[in-house]
Amino acid sequence: MVRLVVLALALMAASSCYASQRIIGGRPAYIEQYPSLVQVEEYTDGVWWQKCAGNILNILYVLSAAHCFEGPYYDPLFHRIRSGSTYRHSGGNINYVEKEFNHPSYDVAAPLDGDITVVRLSRPIIYSNAVGRATINYHGARILDNIPVVYAGWGDTIGEYAPPEQLLDVQVYTINNDLCRERYLTLDTPPNIITRNMICAGVLDVGGRDACHGDSGGPLYDGNVIIGIISWGEGCANATFPGVNANVASYTNWIAETAV
Repeated sequence: MVRLVVLALALMAASSCYASQRIIGGRPAYIEQYPSLVQVEEYTDGVWWQKCAGNILNILYVLSAAHCFEGPYYDPLFHRIRSGSTYRHSGGNINYVEKEFNHPSYDVAAPLDGDITVVRLSRPIIYSNAVGRATINYHGARILDNIPVVYAGWGDTIGEYAPPEQLLDVQVYTINNDLCRERYLTLDTPPNIITRNMICAGVLDVGGRDACHGDSGGPLYDGNVIIGIISWGEGCANATFPGVNANVASYTNWIAETAV
């Protein structure tokens, strides 16, 4: 297991699957198993659709991927979160986005480095057995290789934009950062740089299990602790190129300072 001296973010506020998406090989799950997990929806062409995922930090803030909250056409007015629902596009509770705080290092040192954001909501979340705050890794924590970890989300199930109606989860394994970097450097086009602020996870040289389109911003769990935020990858469930996640331990202090 990762040696976790976990930081439970209990801040009381006011009291590739490159581009905006990214479960393949998964099984049905229920939101009560992952109560901090939310859907991120965007309003486009008169329709709300599930674009990414996120994680409840406290009653007013959600943790997600920066690439889900940026771009020339991004507007917080057309983004909202759905909490407390097992099913895509239905049930649960809706909270609208007030403002996003993308990490200042996002996309600076390397494409998709710093791909993490804290999002402020327009009104407080109400907790229940299906809605609760996340526990995230402590700052600077070391991530060990080849430990079992879990993705959860509503993303694509076959790599061809076929999202499920029900929440899914899947177990994969952490992959040595240097080995992952060597693999990605064989690609000619970005994003292909693995930094120390990233965690690679998959089933190396086998494939078949991964996060995919629509899972971006969602969690990579070690037990009940979020150690990564789903970010990008070369295709989905690729045997050679594992999925890539923002390493929460690189940003925990910033998250805690921002989500207040």
